[in-house]
Amino acid sequence: MRKLQMVDLKSQYDKIKSTVDASIQEVLDTTTYINGPKVHEFQKSLEEYLDVKHVIPCANGTDALQIAMMGLGLQPGDEVITADFTFAATVEVIALLQLTPVLVDVDMVNMNISIEAIKKAITPKTKAIVPVHLFGRAANMEAIMQIANEHNLYVIEDNAQAIGANCRFSDGTKKKAGTIGHVGATSFFPSKNLGCYGDGGAIFTNDDALAHTIRGIVNHGMYVRYHHDVVGVNSRLDSIQAAVLNAKLPLLDSYNTARQNAARSYSKAFEGHKNIIAPTICAICDCHVFHQYTLRIIDADRNALMDHLQSKGIPCAIYYPIPLHAQKAYADVRYKEEDFPVTNQLVKEVISLPMHTELDTEQIKYITDSVLEFFN
Repeated sequence: MRKLQMVDLKSQYDKIKSTVDASIQEVLDTTTYINGPKVHEFQKSLEEYLDVKHVIPCANGTDALQIAMMGLGLQPGDEVITADFTFAATVEVIALLQLTPVLVDVDMVNMNISIEAIKKAITPKTKAIVPVHLFGRAANMEAIMQIANEHNLYVIEDNAQAIGANCRFSDGTKKKAGTIGHVGATSFFPSKNLGCYGDGGAIFTNDDALAHTIRGIVNHGMYVRYHHDVVGVNSRLDSIQAAVLNAKLPLLDSYNTARQNAARSYSKAFEGHKNIIAPTICAICDCHVFHQYTLRIIDADRNALMDHLQSKGIPCAIYYPIPLHAQKAYADVRYKEEDFPVTNQLVKEVISLPMHTELDTEQIKYITDSVLEFFN
């Protein structure tokens, strides 16, 4: 059996080595390292894939979120609602811009931001909602957009973990996660479903004026060289990373299908177990692209299970061990523990198993057998 890894980037690279190497070599030969043809090629290809008017590449996913908020013109003190159960980058950029983060609880079933919690958190100072498509599962964007429209709020989608996932609507239509709100942001960190070989990110929008503003922000506020029309930052996707992404984008759907198939195999093995709650996998399964495969362990010692798996050479992780409202950087007297019952429970129960495109049947069986062995 091949060595188990949380993310097996080497095996994935081996299968696309010739394409990736040739794409990178083009950049080296032309020396167009910043804003070169590969970046523009990737931008156009991703716009077509997502069916969105504008993709603006940038340096990383955190920048993508920050620049999206800058583009919307949010002002210090404006309240921005987001999920308590997610990675810190989501709230980090809110705080960096001197906006007021408003953390709310999540839904127990899908672990995404709670619709009822959003409704309760809205005040006259609320200006935006940031749903996170956590672990690759699309949030309930239909309900979120309805709330936003009723209260005249911006929606900024944190799509760092769910590129390629579909959001389904009650009228039967579907759209790609990240393209439904006023603006979306994603990350191309190497472990993502669509990852480069360094840092990278992008911003999505169908709003022409917003896209124009954002294109200036990512490049020092310039539209014409040395003419700084808006306050900007230096956040550009470099051409070598774009070359990697150009090679991998045509494979994204197959990568996501491989993750979904691995998730089905995992969940089948755990079906009906009294101590394991596995992710729900619908029949169509295009609303979840399994950036992570995350179990909930109930009436058992999650940490002991983690030790057991690691002793057998199985990598695993806890995403996330501490709620954002309990982090020193984001603690606030406004937050009461009773406002976060689901998040406070999840941080004690969740454990993520290896999930990537290269998982094979032998590896999955070894992992699932080892999990089940712990409970016997």
